[in-house]
Amino acid sequence: MMRMRTKAVNPPRSKSSEMPDAGSEVDWELRPGGMLVQRRNPDSDRDAAPAPVIKVRVKYGSSTHEVFISSQATFGELKKQVSARTGLHPQDQKLFFKDKERDNTAYLDLSGVKDRSKIVLVEDPTSQERRYVEMRKNAKMEKAAKSISEISLEVDKLAGQVSALESLVSRGKKVAENDVLNLIEMLMTQLIKLDGIMADGDAKLQRRMQVRRVQKYVETLDLLKIKNGTPSSNGQTPAAPSPASAREQSPSVVVTTKWETFEPTPAGPPSSSSAHSKLNWEFFE
Repeated sequence: MMRMRTKAVNPPRSKSSEMPDAGSEVDWELRPGGMLVQRRNPDSDRDAAPAPVIKVRVKYGSSTHEVFISSQATFGELKKQVSARTGLHPQDQKLFFKDKERDNTAYLDLSGVKDRSKIVLVEDPTSQERRYVEMRKNAKMEKAAKSISEISLEVDKLAGQVSALESLVSRGKKVAENDVLNLIEMLMTQLIKLDGIMADGDAKLQRRMQVRRVQKYVETLDLLKIKNGTPSSNGQTPAAPSPASAREQSPSVVVTTKWETFEPTPAGPPSSSSAHSKLNWEFFE
């Protein structure tokens, strides 16, 4: 009796074998016709084959615009093309398809948009007003930052002059008092400019730093003014000049000196009325 050799045949692959594993997560989506399908990966689809181009009619007011766009594009991409036609900013647009507003991330084909489909464009006044407010705010911040930057450059120049005066005074040299006063005045002018700038966020922080910087330079100049007016030849502060010497040095200047209160000591015995009297002397020229 002869034996028959059988050949193993691979069973045909069923459709179930092509489905994802049971343990893998599948993201499903509902098509407009009611069919439940696996959500498409936009990157893989676009790499596989180019999507067909469709023509959609966008109605805006009394005019209708025909736009050629990929069927797999989003409504956000459609808004950008419509913006070039109507001049309306994409953020100020609302697109309605089948009486329903569509989100920017929604795909045209998945939403049921086909060739020659009609889409209604409506202007969004709330978004427009919000965008204008944001634009004004950004412009205001840019202006404040620019003003602070210009003041910072001016303070840099004044800081160099402060360092130069500080170096001279530290070496025991005299500087003109007007130079110190003028420098203080210029720094105070920059401080007033900084006070008039309305800023928020980073610009507000920058303004605060510049204010502290200017105040520090003004304090340094105040100390220099005191050191500059104090002779330091012997390390001691000389006594104040007498009224007579002040009068001889500046005869045209009226010198007013406050004297110490004292009790007079006349030659004779003091009377009861003048024994405890006090005199305040004042020198006039």
